[in-house]
Order: sequence, then C-alpha cells, then structure tokens
Amino acid sequence: MRSLLMIVSIALIGFSCTPSADSNSLPEDTKVRHARGYAQHDWQMDSVYNRLGLKDSANDLQWKAAISPHDNYRFAGQLYYESLRGINAPNIILIGVAHSARNYELQDKLVFGTFKEWESPYGGIKVSALNEEIMGKLPKEDFIVHDSMQIIEHSLEAIIPWLHKKNRAAEIVPILVPYISYAGIDSISTHLAEAVQQILKEKNWEYGKDVAIVISNDAVHYGDLEWGGSTTMAPMGTDEAGTEKARQKDLEIINTCLTNELTADKIKLFTAYTVQQEDYKEYKWVWCGRYSVPFGLSFANKLNELEYNEELTGTFLGYQTSIDHPLIEVEDIGMKVSALSTNRHWVAYVSMVYQ
Repeated sequence: MRSLLMIVSIALIGFSCTPSADSNSLPEDTKVRHARGYAQHDWQMDSVYNRLGLKDSANDLQWKAAISPHDNYRFAGQLYYESLRGINAPNIILIGVAHSARNYELQDKLVFGTFKEWESPYGGIKVSALNEEIMGKLPKEDFIVHDSMQIIEHSLEAIIPWLHKKNRAAEIVPILVPYISYAGIDSISTHLAEAVQQILKEKNWEYGKDVAIVISNDAVHYGDLEWGGSTTMAPMGTDEAGTEKARQKDLEIINTCLTNELTADKIKLFTAYTVQQEDYKEYKWVWCGRYSVPFGLSFANKLNELEYNEELTGTFLGYQTSIDHPLIEVEDIGMKVSALSTNRHWVAYVSMVYQ
C-alpha cells in the first residue's frame, strides 16, 4: 500500500448497493489503465532487484495460485519475488482488494473493468480476452463493470511490474473484491470456478500451465499512530511484547487457515478471524485481504476440485513486517514512501503458494 492511512480509514466505513455498469465504463478511446504509483520504468525495477539481491532465472514451475503483498517495495519487495517466481502461466487472473469501494457504494459483487491494457514498466500488459469471456459466463448479478474503481485501486498495480518483468507475454484478468459475506464468497467463487473451467476445456488449457491465479493481500495493520483516528488497531499494545503477540496472531491465522490442505472450513475460519460475525463489513483483525484472500482461495480451490477432484495444498514461503528486516531505499528512484515503520505503525506480509 502506498497510503496505509487511506486504506484503514476506508476500511472502517461501510457501503451498500452498486451503481450501474454502463455509467462507470470508459469511452473506447480511453482503454489504458495508467500507472499511478509503484514502478513505472524498467530501470526502477532493475534498481529494486539489485538492492534486494535478486536475479531472475528461468524455471519450469507451474504454480496454480499464490498470495502476494501489495505494499511499498521498500517494505515487501522480497516477498513479492517469493510469491510470484513460480507463476509462469501466460494468463493470470488477479484477485485484488477494493480499498475505496465505499466511495462508489460497492459490495457483494466482483468488480471487473473494460481496459484493454494496464501500464507497466515494460510497456502495456494486455488484459486477456478471458476478461470478456469470464463475464459472459458469469451470472449478471455476480459482478459489475466499474472502471473508476479499477483506476484508483492500487493492489493489482503493485503486482503487475513483477509479473511483467519475468514474462513480457503475460496477460491479465483484473478482478477486485469489495466487502462480501461468506455466503457471497461461497456462491460467486463457485460460479467463477465453473466459468473458468469451461474456458479451460474449450481451449484445452491446463490450470497452472496456461492459467494461474494471484491474490493480492497485506496482512495485519497494527499500531496506535496515524491510522485514521482509529483506537482499535493495537489491542495487544505497542511495546515489543505487544508487537510480538500481534505477529504470533498473524502466524496463527496463516498456519490454521492458509497452509497445507485447503478446505472450505479453513476458508470460512479465516473470515471468522478477520471480520465481525454480526457485520461482515466491520473488521475484527485488520488484513486488507480479508475479502480478497477467502474469495481468491475459494475460487482457486474449487477450480482445482473441478479439474482434478482434489483440494489445493498451501505452502508457506515467508512472513515479514515493515519493521523486522532491513529496508531498501526507493525514494531516490522516484517511489514515494508515505507510511511509518515503527512499533506504533506497521504492516505485515505473507507469501503463500498453492499447488
């Protein structure tokens, strides 16, 4: 996240009905989703790689799904790389957060766009024809087309430079997930998995080889300073002991819900950890992927069940916070840092892969 203050302020406010799709799609001559932050030039990505000591090398991995961070590369660069290095499919379905959805009164529907490409450091990354094909197969009540929401959302833009750097032929299907109940997650993820499976059959494609899924998420947002006036973001305190307790709570969620054999019960339990039972639009433990993660995993898992009659298995690749490891400089290469990184204001990140 480029602006953690904005994210949490937005997360505290509810929203309701969706506007019509027609009023929120752009004219045909405005079909590039321009970058608004993160890396916009190839030399910026080269600098980030050099500062993290990373080297891209070809591999034959065919990861089906992954969870990647979307915060500033200063804090989370290493885990972007870990999460995405085995995503080699040329068609990538991106499942993102909808931080500002309340501005448009969006909830309980997937948010698609009509862009033909998204700007990246390596020229425009094309939006796959799957974008239209999937919408054509989904029930109309499951989604809305809303370019304005996709323009202001950063959780997918952050990931695109990493994917495009390793595969210049990659194409994407950008989907955002606003507030959504578990019942909605279960229903719409079933429909999306069925739609994508039909496409795989029609094209004789393989899950992991030809199509992969990347889920955007940052884990807990913690502290008592510069969180939009919230006084509930540090329930365990902000000293070293409180910080460690918060980290352990995150790891408990990861180990209990996200690793090993993926099941519907684990996905539902994740929502019990992160949103209020009596009002799913209110957070309980502040992951900004509290909707994108359960939806994305439910979709990815159901697709695997349809294709191979078995659940996915989650492998933990790493966990970091914005205060527990050396940070790289990015401001000197034109990438702003607007968030604090102290015991009183920090964010966590997890890297997961599913096969």
